[in-house]
Amino acid sequence: QVQLVESGGGLVQPGGSLRLSCAASGSVFSVNSMAWYRQAPGKQRELVARIFYGGGANYADSVKGRFTISRDNAKNTVTLQMNSLKPEDTAVYYCKAGIRVSGGYYYNDYWGQGTQVTVSS
Repeated sequence: QVQLVESGGGLVQPGGSLRLSCAASGSVFSVNSMAWYRQAPGKQRELVARIFYGGGANYADSVKGRFTISRDNAKNTVTLQMNSLKPEDTAVYYCKAGIRVSGGYYYNDYWGQGTQVTVSS
């Protein structure tokens, strides 16, 4: 069994910063890509940032220059540093990871439970 547990959401004023973390635990053999998605009320879930095992990353245009994704391969964790937050960044943020479980042969996608980020004055 594999779990992705997120932390770090909350309420912040426009222009502020938050740091989201996500840790994979359980029967994890290896992790390839890790990503953050978000879903605002009434909108579809969208990719925010993704990072590959080697460290290469890509970002949604709306967050480029403001958000930074990083990972610790030894700890199976991914972090999203969010700066210069805007009200339109308000959403539930989800962690996703491609994980190969112990004894398994393929990578499957796993999702965290989501953490609320609210940007408001």
